[in-house]
Amino acid sequence: MFTGIVQELGKIVEIEKTSDLLRYTVEFPDILLPDLKSGASVSIDGICQTVTTINGNRVSFDAMEETLSKTTLDTLTIGQKVNLERSAKIGDEIGGHPLSGHIYGKTKLQKIEANIYTFACPKDWSLYFFPKGFIALDGISLTLVDTLPGFFTVHFIPETLKRTTLGFKKIGEFVNVEIDSQTQIIVDTIHRRLKNDNNGT
Repeated sequence: MFTGIVQELGKIVEIEKTSDLLRYTVEFPDILLPDLKSGASVSIDGICQTVTTINGNRVSFDAMEETLSKTTLDTLTIGQKVNLERSAKIGDEIGGHPLSGHIYGKTKLQKIEANIYTFACPKDWSLYFFPKGFIALDGISLTLVDTLPGFFTVHFIPETLKRTTLGFKKIGEFVNVEIDSQTQIIVDTIHRRLKNDNNGT
C-alpha cells in the first residue's frame, strides 16, 4: 500500500526494451535506500513496481506488456524524473489516501491556468469522479475540484509542483490515474443494484 505522498524524485538512467518487457533502472536518492531489498514494492509515478536488482543507488524494475499498455512507462526516457514512494509500513502517517499502485489508465493534460490543471479522460471514468473526492495522478494523492463528463480539474499548491514531476508536465502529456478504490466499489455496487432492480431480480 502507498499513501500518495511523493517522498523523492528519481532519475531514469537505463532502459532496455524487448518485444514484451521493459527493464529500466532508476537512480534513487540515498534517503530511500535503507532496508530496500529485491522483491520490495515501490511506487514509480504511481505504478506499483517490484525491485528486481539493486546496485548501489541504482534500482532496477521490470514492466510487462499489460502494465506498459495502461501506463506512461512505455514513454520513459533517459534522464527523465519520476515520482518515488516506498511502500507504507504499519504505523506510518497516511498523509494522502490509501493507494494500491494499480493504475486504471492514462489521462492527458489539456489545460494549465495558474495552478489549475485540467485533464481529459474517458467519459465512463467520470462515474467515479466527484468534487472533493480523491484521485491519484502519477502517484500523487489529490482532491478533485471540478468534474464534467470527460474532464476533471485539480488545483496544485506550489509545494506539490516543486516536489513532484507534475511541475514539469506540459499540455498534451499523459499522467497515470488511480481511481479511489472505495469510491469505485460504492459506485459499482449501486449500479449493479439498480441494474438488478430494473431487471426484476
